[in-house]
Amino acid sequence: MFESPISMQRRKFLTRSTGGVGLLALAHLLNTESICTASPLSPKIISSGFGKAKSVICLFQHGGPSHLDLFDPKPTLTQWNGKPYPHGDLEVHFSNERGHLLASPFSFRPHGESGIELSTLLPNLASVVDDITLVRSMTTDSVDHESALRNFHTGRRQAGFPTWGSWVSYGLGSECENLPAYVVLSDPHGLPIDGGRNWSAGWLPAIHQGTALRLGDDAPVVNLNTPEEIPKRAREAQLEFIEQLNRHHMREHSENNDLAARLQNFELAARMQTAVPTALDISSETQSTQQMYGLDNGETREYGTRCLVARRLVEQGVRFVQVFLNGQPWDTHKDNEGGLKFLCAKTDQPSAALVRDLKQRGLLESTIVVWGGEFGRLPIAQGTDGRDHNRRGFSLWIAGGGFRSGYVHGETDEFGYQTIRDTVTIHDLHATLLHALGIDHRRLTFPRDGRPTSLTDPEVTDAHVIEALFRST
Repeated sequence: MFESPISMQRRKFLTRSTGGVGLLALAHLLNTESICTASPLSPKIISSGFGKAKSVICLFQHGGPSHLDLFDPKPTLTQWNGKPYPHGDLEVHFSNERGHLLASPFSFRPHGESGIELSTLLPNLASVVDDITLVRSMTTDSVDHESALRNFHTGRRQAGFPTWGSWVSYGLGSECENLPAYVVLSDPHGLPIDGGRNWSAGWLPAIHQGTALRLGDDAPVVNLNTPEEIPKRAREAQLEFIEQLNRHHMREHSENNDLAARLQNFELAARMQTAVPTALDISSETQSTQQMYGLDNGETREYGTRCLVARRLVEQGVRFVQVFLNGQPWDTHKDNEGGLKFLCAKTDQPSAALVRDLKQRGLLESTIVVWGGEFGRLPIAQGTDGRDHNRRGFSLWIAGGGFRSGYVHGETDEFGYQTIRDTVTIHDLHATLLHALGIDHRRLTFPRDGRPTSLTDPEVTDAHVIEALFRST
């Protein structure tokens, strides 16, 4: 017996129409008024009363960069090179390969008016050192990559929680109608360790998860474009029919906010069909800008392109952009010296160019740039020429967004093993970054398992804002 499509139950219709569900573009493609009444990307009222920043670019370095060879000079470590560690035991991940103290093969020099000492591996970062905050006293809760990654991104060692990019999207909403609030620029050579969990929305609404864009691909967003074999008029007719069904359903179930949010997702997907190619097109950038990011150099071209696109995205209103590397390249258990030379040659120029470019365009005050990994490395050798994991002390840097410029925060001990002053936990970092965005981390919550949950969970973690990282103005 024939069943009228208007009287057909929505679940049954969707079950029978899986071929057309992927592109419910609705109002945008048809030039009609949106049927959605409330945007899931509207900002929440959770202001901290502080914060000039509007967006974040996170240059995440999978594997755990060695702070001892990049950011944290230790003359005592150089003096004790090759000798046993003198202060008892260390927390060693690979205990059967434990060696003696290992000095950095790289020298450190002061730079800028601030005189911050950096490794000779970072000549480009040295040129913008007066624009960064260098935190030398980071700690985390795990020396295992996956759990430390989850801790950095979600504030929990367990899988399944929302990432901080998703919390930013949930808290601030979107300034851009045609692009996602949270964008991931993944490495074209492969996914990072832990894959899509690095940008998962967990149990937050799915619209807040990171949208991965593939640079250099004919289809930078998977399953976004209409298949070529479907004629334009056939797609329009399909969408007209689906829109009719949805309007009818919304009239009968106006209280269904989940449905309205899902339809907003599909409308966004339709607008992205034209917005994404424009955002990724760097041909309009000047030659000098492209050279600044290293696009004229084979070593830096790929990473530089993604850093440049990150700037273009925040310029167009994207709230949160993450740039990832393939695998976990900073995990230098062997050939620490050679691995660091290769990675710094790839990332140093583009990272510094991003800070310089944002500043010259007047975007650094409204954009936070974060560079760091999940943990650091030990002051002793692993084998003959590697370094093992270290959760007790490591470094990262932040630029823009009201953070102090030309400033070093905290200190590790004489060998760089653990923090001894002004410790910053991952939870403190999250609270501080949200504060810079004008978000009170204690009020940014979402109901889960019968309680309001948050990124920082301060009742458990004792997370607090590190006020010393901000300018006093």
